[in-house]
Amino acid sequence: MLRSMYSAVSGLKAHQAEMDVIGNNIANVNTVGFKASRMTFKEIFNQTIKGASAPQGSGGGTNPQQVGLGVAIASIDTLFTNGGSQRTDNPTDLSIDGNGFFIVNNGGANLYTRAGNFSFDSNGDLVTPDGYKVMGWISQDGKTVNTDTGNLSPISIKNWSSTSPASTKLIQLGGNLDAGTSIGSSVSYNVTIYDSQGGSHVATIQFTKKDNAGNWDAAITNFDGNDLSASPVTIGSIQFDSNGLITNPAGSIFSVNVSSLPITNTNATLGDGTNITIDLSNLTMYSSSTDIRELSKDGNEAGSIESINIDQYGVVSGIYSNGRTQVIGQIALADFQNTQGLEKVGNTMFINTVNSGDPMIGAANTGTRGTINPGTLEMSNVDLANEFANMITTQRGFEANSKVITTSDEILQDLVNLKR
Repeated sequence: MLRSMYSAVSGLKAHQAEMDVIGNNIANVNTVGFKASRMTFKEIFNQTIKGASAPQGSGGGTNPQQVGLGVAIASIDTLFTNGGSQRTDNPTDLSIDGNGFFIVNNGGANLYTRAGNFSFDSNGDLVTPDGYKVMGWISQDGKTVNTDTGNLSPISIKNWSSTSPASTKLIQLGGNLDAGTSIGSSVSYNVTIYDSQGGSHVATIQFTKKDNAGNWDAAITNFDGNDLSASPVTIGSIQFDSNGLITNPAGSIFSVNVSSLPITNTNATLGDGTNITIDLSNLTMYSSSTDIRELSKDGNEAGSIESINIDQYGVVSGIYSNGRTQVIGQIALADFQNTQGLEKVGNTMFINTVNSGDPMIGAANTGTRGTINPGTLEMSNVDLANEFANMITTQRGFEANSKVITTSDEILQDLVNLKR
C-alpha cells in the first residue's frame, strides 16, 4: 500500500477536527462571554530512507532522505482576548474589563467564567442562568468588606432585605447666622430626628442673639408641635470672633440631654437613651442672610431594600426605602498564571488544571485583575471574517487530501492491471 494514502487519511481526520472547531466557534458567535478556539497542525513523524553522511576526502556530505507519514493535531488553543461590551443597563449584568474570571459554585468545586449574566433567585442569591452561585465576600457591618480572608461565600441579599430602625445620636449643622440680626431676636431651624423604633420627630432648634460681641444661645424650643419656649432644652452658647468664626467653645460640639422631650411612644428612646450630640462647629456669622443647613445626621426609620448597585470594584450595595445604603458584599475575581491551561467544562465555564496554576483570588482592579463594568455583558470574541477564511482553507485542505486518496487508488488500480 502507498504511504500517501495513509498520510492523506490523517489529513482528512485533522481537517475534519479543524472544521469541528470552526463550527463550534460560529455556533457560539452570540454566546455571552464565549472564548473562541483555534487548532494548529503538526507533522506526525518521518520515515528515514537514507541517513545523512559527513564529507569524506574529496567527496561532499549528503543530506538525509525522509518521507513524511501524515499530520496530527498540535494544539487546540482557547483565545482569551476580550470580547466587546454590550450595554444592557441591567444592574446585575457584569463584564470584566481586563484579566480575570467570575467565581461560581454549585456545592462542589469552584468554576470560573467570563459570562456575567447574573440575577437574584428566590432565596436572594446572585446566580448564573444555570443556578451556580456567584462567590465573594459578605459584609459584617454594612459598611466595609474584608477581602483579605480566603473564605468565599455566595453573594446573597437574603439577610439584607431590610434595615432596622436606629435612633439619631448625632446632628451636624452648618450655614450662616446673619451678623446683622438685632439683639434678642431669634432664628429657627427644624430638624427631623428618629427614635429607637424608627419614629420620626420634628425638633425646632432656636438661635438667639445675646449681644453685639458675637454671642448666641441655642436651644430646642418645640418638639412635635409642643411649645417648649417656657422651658426649652438648652443646647449651649457659642461665640463668634470678628471674622465670623466660632471661637468659643472650641469645637462647639454639645451633648444635649433630651430625656425630657415629650415623646409619645414611651417604648422608644431618643439618642442614646439620654443624650443627642449636636455639632455647631461649622456655623459662621457673616453679614449675609441667615442660611442654616443640615450637614449630616445619623438614625433612620425601618426600610426595605428597593434596588441593588454594583460598582467597578464588585461592591454590592443595597439601596433602601428609607434612603439608606448598606454594603452587602463584594464579588471576587480570579486570575491565573496560564489561562491557556484552563479546561472548558461547558456552560461557558472553566476549571483550573495542573498547567493553569492555582487561582489568584482577589478584588477587582487589584493585582492582575481587571475592573467590573456593571450594566454590560461581554460578547463572544469569535471573529466571523476569520472563521469564514479558515473554513475556506480547511475545506480546500480536506478536498486536497481526498484527492490524494483518489489518486493513490488510481495508482494501485494501474498496478493491479499490469498483469492483464
